[in-house]
Amino acid sequence: MKFLPVLMITAIGFSSCNNSETEKKETAGTAAGKTLITEKPFGEYEGKAVTEYTLTNANGMQVSVINYGGTITRLMVPDKSGSMGDVVTGFESLEGFLQKGVPYFGALIGRYGNRIANAKFTLDGKEYTLSPNNNGNTLHGGNKGYDKVYWNIEKQAGDSSLKLSYLSKDGEEGYPGNLTIEVIYTLTAGNALKIDYTATTDKATPVNLTSHAYFNLSAGRDSTILGHDLLIKASKFTPVNDQLIPTGKIEEVKGGPMDFTTAKPIGKEIAMVSGGYDHNWVLDRTGNGLELVAQLSDAVSGRVMEVWTTEPGLQFYSGNFLDGTLTNTKAGTKYVKYGALCLETQHFPDSPNQPSFPATILKPGETYRHTTVYKFSAQ
Repeated sequence: MKFLPVLMITAIGFSSCNNSETEKKETAGTAAGKTLITEKPFGEYEGKAVTEYTLTNANGMQVSVINYGGTITRLMVPDKSGSMGDVVTGFESLEGFLQKGVPYFGALIGRYGNRIANAKFTLDGKEYTLSPNNNGNTLHGGNKGYDKVYWNIEKQAGDSSLKLSYLSKDGEEGYPGNLTIEVIYTLTAGNALKIDYTATTDKATPVNLTSHAYFNLSAGRDSTILGHDLLIKASKFTPVNDQLIPTGKIEEVKGGPMDFTTAKPIGKEIAMVSGGYDHNWVLDRTGNGLELVAQLSDAVSGRVMEVWTTEPGLQFYSGNFLDGTLTNTKAGTKYVKYGALCLETQHFPDSPNQPSFPATILKPGETYRHTTVYKFSAQ
């Protein structure tokens, strides 16, 4: 997270949703050719029309995003033979995303991604009480985090980007300050999805934004990700208690099941980790800029995904709580345990209560900035 003077950010634009029943198209010129932007109705939420926007680059890669939760609904990338496949979990309709128990599929997460212990923290001498939506703790922003709010979406003329904006009001889910947020999704000519986050506040508040996309690079050919190979450039992680709250310690991965410093199959040692992987890795960074921090690959399809970020941590979640019961899924797919994984770039869990962790408090006059890139290739 970077805090910079507020004068450096551009004004956030709010746009109304397109209510047309006819799919609309426009082409936006890019340096490498043309990016096609399409939009179509995707239902209604809280009296507002939800639209699915799809960006398609010159290579045929696609990313689709909806207003509800700023959610990535589809991500079509080629395999080693050039065949396109959707590598993220999701649903055929808005009703699928609205069903009870949806585990944040593809959504933007905030005000604070991951967990805050006992649903409370103290800031400037005042204790704030949050929504205890996860075993008495707060998870991913509370009962109605950013995954369940309506994001305004504005197509960026002449660019392969969508700008999403949301005003999180003072007191929302217990957090202090009016937080003005902008998230820009960009589909590059080089088959990468870039996500830029910025935010400003009028009161000091913890901020930890991320994306909760679930990936399976086989695009449905394999029901789990246990055969995927994963590399994480991290020699340390933050151990947790039985409620997945950090103990406050930072430990070496030491060649055990938490060691992904050399790529290995996810299923190789997962049985040695109680409940599966759902931990924060302390990234071995060389500076504050955008760095390659992880690589995921699927040998059968040949797809490779690189993760680049400016953040200090990476939460690897192996889909432990998926159980195959979700309905309205794409093509009726059963999202079973370990059916997909998340690689959430972030600051550390429970940082507001852990003074030894990197700070997550944003103050008036500062700007929160965070960039993450998911870059795809095939081999």
